[in-house]
This record gives sequence, C-alpha cells and structure tokens, in this order.
Amino acid sequence: MKLSTYHAHTNFCDGKESAEEMIVGAIKLRCPEIGISGHSPLPFESTWAMKEEIIPEYVKTLKGLRKKYKDEIKVYIGIEQDYYSKAPNWKPDYIIGSVHYIEVNGEYLPVDQSAEATKHNIEAYFDNDPYAYCEAYYDLVADLYNKTKCDIIGHFDLVLKFNEKMPLIDTSHPRYVEAVNKALEALLQTPAHFEINTGGISRGYRTKPYPDEPVILYISQTGHKFVLTSDAHESFHIGWLLDEFARIFDNMNIKYITRLEEIL
Repeated sequence: MKLSTYHAHTNFCDGKESAEEMIVGAIKLRCPEIGISGHSPLPFESTWAMKEEIIPEYVKTLKGLRKKYKDEIKVYIGIEQDYYSKAPNWKPDYIIGSVHYIEVNGEYLPVDQSAEATKHNIEAYFDNDPYAYCEAYYDLVADLYNKTKCDIIGHFDLVLKFNEKMPLIDTSHPRYVEAVNKALEALLQTPAHFEINTGGISRGYRTKPYPDEPVILYISQTGHKFVLTSDAHESFHIGWLLDEFARIFDNMNIKYITRLEEIL
C-alpha cells in the first residue's frame, strides 16, 4: 500500500519546489493523494511563512493543479495554521495546527530555528530553566485546537527538534512529563488527529519521528488514529519513511488513516 502525505510545503512558503513539482513528485511515487499545507501568514516578519497577499494565488494555483491532475492524484488544498496567525479568510480543505513560536513580553521566540537559538532563548527568557520553556510551549499546544480549529495536530513535540544532538531537555523529568500530559489531556478531548511526522528525520535533526514513542503509545491506547506525514519541503522527501513506519505500526496495532476523507 502506498501512503500519501498531507503535510507538504512549496515555494509559496519555505518549500524548495513549486506546487506542480511537488504534485508530480507524488504522482511518480504513486501516492493516491497529496495535501499541500502552506505556512499561514504571521503577524510579524518571517522568512518562511506565506504573505497574506499571495494567498489568492496559492489557492488559485492549487485549484488549477487539482483539476489538471485529477485523473492521476487527488489534491487537497490545506494550510499549516500557526498558533499566532489569524484565522484564514478562505476555506481550506483541512488545517494543520502548529506551534512554532513562544511569545514572551511581545517577542516571538522560534521553537525550531536552531539548537543555538533554543539554548539562548532558554537562558535569556526562561532563567536557564528548560522546563519553564517546555511548559510555555505545551500550554500553547494544549490550546491549539481552540485557537486554530485544526483537523491535524502538527509535530506535537517540536520543542524537542534539536534535543538528540544538543540534549537540553530530559523527557523523563516530572515537569516535562506533566506538561506533555496536560497538553495531551486537552487535545484528546477534541476531534483533531495527531500526526506522526518524519520531517525531522529527512532533514537530519532526529532519528525518530514526532512525537516521541511514549506519546505515540499513549495516544494509540486511547483508540485515536494517527495521520502519517512527511512534512516534505521538496519532492525527494514526499512519503519519507512512511511505508516503513506503517509496517512497524501495523505490527504494533497502532491505527492510522490511509485517506484524508477518513477524518474530514
């Protein structure tokens, strides 16, 4: 079974290829579906989010490509809605809700910029307390559905992006575990589905997907289905390791969707 991905970026935001190149790449891989999920515009300067003024072109382009390739692949037009973005003034096919920043005293601190930036922000804004940093992050994640009305929870523990190579956070620490559990408790009461995201692996930051295995196991025990995504920023990364993880999850009886219509 060939899996699809619904977390993918193009050069409308921080992707490296055009929407058509990404769609053709998915067709070559024999994916039955693809969802393009451009980063939502932000209320502050950003080098990776879409600008508000290009949203009409984004939607028009994808609608045209959906029609052009309708006999070869099903194309969904989505958005990765950041916690701090205003609600879209158009109707996406689906929404991925994500937290990329923590706001502190009017400053927006990026969660996934670099290991060095993360270390600096913990030291400068959280009195060198990594668990205060994590608590602030997961407080936002807990509120993600309320804020974005998302269909998919994006990279739940993105705060750990650099932790394998620069360990700043002990994920067994009681405060970290409590922050995670509070966010899970809130989100598991919503209709949103968690993604299992291999993007950190394909870009060399991690050796395992988001979220961490204990979180995956906990969510699976509640009976919730996951959405498997590759968070691709180029066609080479479409479907990255999704089939391999699907086989692992089948053996572990972890449930996941195979068509987006299952959760919409």
